[in-house]
Formats: sequence, structure tokens, C-alpha cells
Amino acid sequence: MMRNWFKSGSPWVWLSAAAVSICVLLVVALVGLIASRGLIYFWPKQVLQAQYHEHAGNSYRLIGEIQDSEEIPATRLRESGVELPDDDRDSYTRYLVKTGNRDSLGMDFRLVLPEFLTDIEYPRELMVVERREWGNLYGYLRQVKENGRVVAKGKAAVAELHKRLERALKLFQRIRHIEKDLIGAINYKLEQLRLEERRLELDNDHDPAKRNAIAARRSELKSEYDRLQKQRNELFPLFNRDSFSAEIMDGRVIEIPLSKVVRFYFPNAMGIGEKIGHYFGKLWEFVSDEPREANTEGGIFPAIFGTVMMVLLMSVLVTPAGVVAAVYLREYAKQGFLVRLIRIAVNNLAGVPSIVYGVFGLGFFVYFLGGNIDALFFPEAQPTPTFGTPGILWSALTLALLTLPVVIVATEEGLSRVPRSIREGSLALGATKAETLWRTVLPMASPAMMTGLILAVARAAGEVAPLMLVGVVKLAPSLPLDGNAPYLHLDRKFMHLGFHIYDVGFQSPNVEAARPLVYATALLLILVIIILNLAAIRIRNRLREKYRSLES
Repeated sequence: MMRNWFKSGSPWVWLSAAAVSICVLLVVALVGLIASRGLIYFWPKQVLQAQYHEHAGNSYRLIGEIQDSEEIPATRLRESGVELPDDDRDSYTRYLVKTGNRDSLGMDFRLVLPEFLTDIEYPRELMVVERREWGNLYGYLRQVKENGRVVAKGKAAVAELHKRLERALKLFQRIRHIEKDLIGAINYKLEQLRLEERRLELDNDHDPAKRNAIAARRSELKSEYDRLQKQRNELFPLFNRDSFSAEIMDGRVIEIPLSKVVRFYFPNAMGIGEKIGHYFGKLWEFVSDEPREANTEGGIFPAIFGTVMMVLLMSVLVTPAGVVAAVYLREYAKQGFLVRLIRIAVNNLAGVPSIVYGVFGLGFFVYFLGGNIDALFFPEAQPTPTFGTPGILWSALTLALLTLPVVIVATEEGLSRVPRSIREGSLALGATKAETLWRTVLPMASPAMMTGLILAVARAAGEVAPLMLVGVVKLAPSLPLDGNAPYLHLDRKFMHLGFHIYDVGFQSPNVEAARPLVYATALLLILVIIILNLAAIRIRNRLREKYRSLES
């Protein structure tokens, strides 16, 4: 009986089902772990105040958020010089407390043992201030000042600080708009005029009319630049007018300009509704704003934009190339040794390490192809490279090569599943082979093409190693798509979610502060890949339904 059951193949079916179920559970558990570690980052934590007795006779006031805890062996603590209580415990719980105030205290985090904490309380007056520089500030609000003059203190200081911070944030947005958008656009146009003038010199074109036109446009742009510069300079005194003083944990009272503040809040006094509002506000900032503090604070919108745009460019490049190659191999090439050799090579290319593609892309696309494009079409910009430097175009082309075998194999499989009778019927009705292929075979194989594209997107979106060589950077000053002609700048470097995870997690100067951001960014990368795949799957299913009647 058991022998017959094994011969039927049922055990292998159940074994395969169990393996798939375990894999699904592991994936769900991993995503759940990443989500739990990443999403909690935006929730406002309670801020404690306590006396910490570090050594005999040495104690200080501790203010901060408990970020994490871990079990440490007692022997390890004693070896590091920590004086432990006289008990027989083998291990102790140790807290990682974020104390902030890095500019005043020298470090963001402290490791403390709860056994040495006394007088623990959570005062409602404790304030958390998110700054553009030096991380968070923890302390007590004392005074609000205008040009050094006290305008509010005590309970009235909170309302006054809210009002003045709102004004400072509006001024910050105006100054940022002038500097980045308006003045940035003028600088871009001035650079284009410089290149245009340089090209006239290289062409020995001394036409005074052309030079006068360039001079007139440059004069107009400089006048506009001076006007915007004056407008920006008039805003700076207003922007830097207000400040506040706060008492930090060592008892010092420091003064913070509101121009350096993003937000402030009192977590110990917040209700559940206020915490939820704060949570979603921080979440929106994370997906819509630019990074700050060496990518450890703020948002990651440029990385989201760069990732999606690079994947879309890669899809546009790899799909036609993969489909044409598959059509030739399946429909036109004479089947023989050479075609079999090509198929073996294509399958082997799918197993080549991605960093090899990155080295190839750097050597061929960037240095050879990009360098020649610069010499032929952008001589006026030399010696500064235009396309002869890593950029989003070369990144997309490199990943297109990386994923090309996947698209070729999937498209060939789809073409092979189109019944021969469909081809013969089309030819019998008088259609040419090209018409049969274009109007009948390719539409019926389009779901398989989309399957290849889905697999290509799933692999390319998470690749990091080749992008480090051909275009991705830690912080890109401008997006590849903006309002300056030609609007789509394929030569620009870009940010990527995968590289952002690597940079923040392993290259950050403040690893403890960046750790929760790594989980949040990893979760967002997974969501971006899922959204891109779901969009492609939806298109594939619609195509499959559309051409199902032809298959039957």
C-alpha cells in the first residue's frame, strides 16, 4: 500500500506543497519583522527623566527615549568596568536611550542599566524638538525670543512657539523655492548659454547677431537673478529673527534658532488622537520630503522617484530588445547548432553576477559609449563629461542587459505555446508571415512577455551592486525629471532605495539613529516592487482574457 502511494507521486506533491507553504510563511514573517521595526519608527515615544547612578557617588539626570533593550552577560559587563549589584544574576537587561542634544552632549545615545535608574518620571512638560542639524533636542521650554528679546515664557511660551514656528516654516519654504526652483532654473539657463557660446567658438562662428542675442539673454537672466537674490536676502533677517531657549538634561539652558527647527511636540502630554496625527504626519514626510542629516532624518522621496524612474526606463529598453531576440530565435532563425549555442549562452547570462554587469556598464556604456557621445555631440562641455559619467540612462541600460535573458526565455516560451494551427490559418487566409506574427502570434504571446517583464522588474528593482558603478549616488541635488528643458535629464545621477538602505545601514556616521530608518526604507522598497509587479500582473491578466478566445 505504501509502495503504491509512493509510486503515485502523491508524497512529492505534498512535499512540494509543504516547501512552498514554508517559504510563504518565512517571507510573511520577514516582511512582518521589517514592518514592525520600520513602522514603529514614526510613533512618538514617551520621554523619561531619571537619575542615573553610573558609579559610586557619580550620578546625573538622564532625559531621553528608550529605543531598544538587550540582554548582556554579567561577566561581559564586569570586564568593561561596570559596577554591578551584589547578586547572582548571569545577565542584565541594558537599555539604549536616545538622549539627543548631540551638539551639546557630544553623543545621541547612552547605554544604561535599569538597576541604576531612580526617580523615574515622565513629565508632561518635556519637549522633543526635531532640528535640521544635530538631530533631536530633549528638554524643557523656557523662553521664546525675537531678536534676542524675550516675548513669552512659562505656559504662554508654547502657544507663542507654535505660532512663530509656523511662520518660520512658511519662510523656509519661500526661501527654498527661490533658491532651488527659481534661482536653480536661472543657473541652468546661464550654463546653457555658456555652452552655446562655447560651441560658437569651436565652430569659428563669429556672427555678431548670435553673440548679441546670447548677451541679451544673459543680461536678462542676470537681472532676474539679482532680483531673486535680493528678494531672498530680504527674507533671511525675518527667517532668523525668532529663537527659543530650552533647558537640557545637564542643566544648561541653550538657545535654538527657529530657522533650524522642523517641529516640536510634547510626547508625554499627547493623547492617542494626537499621536496618530503625529504618526501619519511623520509617515507623509518620510515618503514626500528630501533627506537631511546625512540621510538619517527627513524623507526619501528622491530615492523613491529614482527607483521607479530607473525601473520604468529599464522596462522600456529591455522589452523590445528581448522580444525581438526571442522572435528571431523562435520564428526566423534556422534551428541548429548555432541557435542552440545562443540559447545556452542566454541561459548562462542569467547566472552571471550582477557586479560583472556593473563593471561592463562602466567600461562600455559610461567610458566608451558616453565618452564618444560627449566628443561628438557635446564638445563645448569638455572636459566636464555630460554622458561620459555615470547616470540614470547607463544604469537603466546596464539593468536591461542584466534582465534581458529573463525576457527572452519567457517570450520564447509564450511563442512556443501559440498553436501551429493559428499560424497556418492566418497564412491560409493570405496574410504574410510578418502580418501573422504582428497581428496574431505576438498578441497571443503578450501575457508571456508581461511575465518576463514582471520577473525582470522584480530582479532589477532590488539590484544595488551594478548601480553603485553606473549612476547611483548618496544624495542627488536634482531629480532626473524637472521643469528645465529637455525636462528628462538622462545624464543625471540619481538616488535609489536599495543603495539608500546600504548607505544608511552601513556607511552612516550615526548607526544607532539610522537603524530604524533602514527597516522603514526596506519596507518601502518591498512595497514599491509589489506595486510595480501588481501593475504588470494586471496588464498581463487583461491581455490573457482578451486573447483567450483565440487560444480555444
